Amino acid sequence: MQTLPVPSLLNDYLPLVIFLGVAAIIGIALLVAPFAIAYSKPDAEKLSAYECGFNAFDDARMKFDVRFYLVAILFIIFDLEVAFLFPWAVAFGGLGWYGFISMMIFLGVLTVGFVYEWRKGALEWD
Repeated sequence: MQTLPVPSLLNDYLPLVIFLGVAAIIGIALLVAPFAIAYSKPDAEKLSAYECGFNAFDDARMKFDVRFYLVAILFIIFDLEVAFLFPWAVAFGGLGWYGFISMMIFLGVLTVGFVYEWRKGALEWD
């Protein structure tokens, strides 16, 4: 009996098909495992919402302090600074003086914003 040769195109994609199959099996197993393994004994404490160690708020529309938003904005600003700083540092050798001066201007603007926030008292948490 003669076996037919498998076309090379199928041989090229065989590892990908195996990878997708294994990934699907692992994904399905991770979705089914909690229902099969975990036990369920609900009580009032487990079903209550957890809000950072204190009781849940009475109304979802209550006002939050502006300082929460200021801290979030500061985090985003400095997170973006780091996101721009790493690629700049990697390519620093090929950028020359133009790249150095442009990054110093960028850092200067961020520093001015930080000093402004500091003087306005946005970083004080009373």
